[in-house]
Amino acid sequence: MFKAIVKTLKSKRFWLWQLSGAIIYLIPVSIRFFSGEVIIPLLNIPGFWIGHFIPGNFLEKLLVNAFFPGGAGGIAGEIFVSNYNNNPIGKKIKYQSRLGGALLQTVLWSAFQYWGYSLLIIGPWSTGTTGGNVFEHAVVFPINFVLASISIFTPDVLNFFKKRIKKNENKKPK
Repeated sequence: MFKAIVKTLKSKRFWLWQLSGAIIYLIPVSIRFFSGEVIIPLLNIPGFWIGHFIPGNFLEKLLVNAFFPGGAGGIAGEIFVSNYNNNPIGKKIKYQSRLGGALLQTVLWSAFQYWGYSLLIIGPWSTGTTGGNVFEHAVVFPINFVLASISIFTPDVLNFFKKRIKKNENKKPK
């Protein structure tokens, strides 16, 4: 198991997904922080909370969580299981390992978010001590796990578009 962890941490694909996912996650965070506004117009759909668990910026959560923590965790799980088995894995095991990795990384990220929220670090968009915390409240954690479960397909969607782009580039007259 230790060897599989070491091999996973040495994988370029693992680090590509972790770092790219974190950067994608940080883009809306940075926009909020530097603009001083909580609402990002293009990403604030539907614009209002649905019940207590689906935030008004659901489109942002869907897009961001597809890559981090869900997508990156899914790739980490896939690479780890492949290294643990010392051979390529089948389709069923691939998706099971992606799901396990996505959920595990979401657990770790949620624990970090919970800890950060408890520190009450208020962003520049808030004038008072209530609201404006730079970390997520625990009420959105359940939707994060649902999105993590769906994010196991993000690598496949990206590969599909990558193949289509390459196919179209090859068709262009030179």
